[in-house]
This record gives sequence, structure tokens and C-alpha cells, in this order.
Amino acid sequence: MITTRKATVADLDSLVPLFDAYRQFYKQETDLEGARKFLTERLEGEESVVFLAFYGERPAGFTQLYPIFSSVGMRRSWLLNDLYVDVVARKKGVGERLLEEAKTWARATGASWMMLETAVDNHPAQALYEKNGWERVKDELFYRVYL
Repeated sequence: MITTRKATVADLDSLVPLFDAYRQFYKQETDLEGARKFLTERLEGEESVVFLAFYGERPAGFTQLYPIFSSVGMRRSWLLNDLYVDVVARKKGVGERLLEEAKTWARATGASWMMLETAVDNHPAQALYEKNGWERVKDELFYRVYL
């Protein structure tokens, strides 16, 4: 059985190992202390919204959303920045449940849209997103600069 809830600082013991595993997936060194500090700051400062999923009693995944704003639409939107499902809980509906929680939250907050970014070689994630109604943006380019 999959359950989800909006995470608070009280959920850090469940959330931090998942967040650290997520970062390792993206080739970062493990840093549990740094992960705890980062998540604490985001949650206490209400700078992000995190949904935590459980498969039975076991912490199984999370998604983290950051608010952004559309000047053209003059409305809030959300960046789904992080989505991670623990290896043992994959292919069991956890990712889909987290995506649905994110959409529900976005609708409830009056958002006009959500966006996400994933690696071009992360085909399992791309399949999950497309299966759940996300569309690949083909007519726009995104740029970034590292500071």
C-alpha cells in the first residue's frame, strides 16, 4: 500500500536517506549532514514543498517542488525539481503517486503549469512522465549558466 504526505521537518529521518540516494544517482558524493541541512532550510523557510511516499511502512520516495512565477500568465507555477523512488519500491506505483500529489498541489495553489527537467539518458523517468500526462516541450530551448 502506498501512502503519501506533505513532509515537515519531523520527517527528516525518513527523507534524508532518500534525498542522499537521489543525489548519488546524479553522481554526487554522499553527504547526509549536508542533505539534512539543505532540507531543513527549505522546509523551515517554506521555500519548497516536499511530498514523501511510503510503501507500507517503508519510506519509498519523494518529490520536491519549488515555486516559480509566470510573468506572461501572471500566476504561480511549480518546478518539479526532484523525484526519486527507492530502488526496492520502483515499478510499484510510487512515482505515479508522487506525480499525482504534485499535480494536486499545483491545482490547489492556483498554478497555471508545472515543469520539470530530467537527463536525456534517463529513459525510465521519461517514460513515467509521459505515461502520466507530461509532454516534452519541443518548441522551446532552456539555457543555464553556472556561477
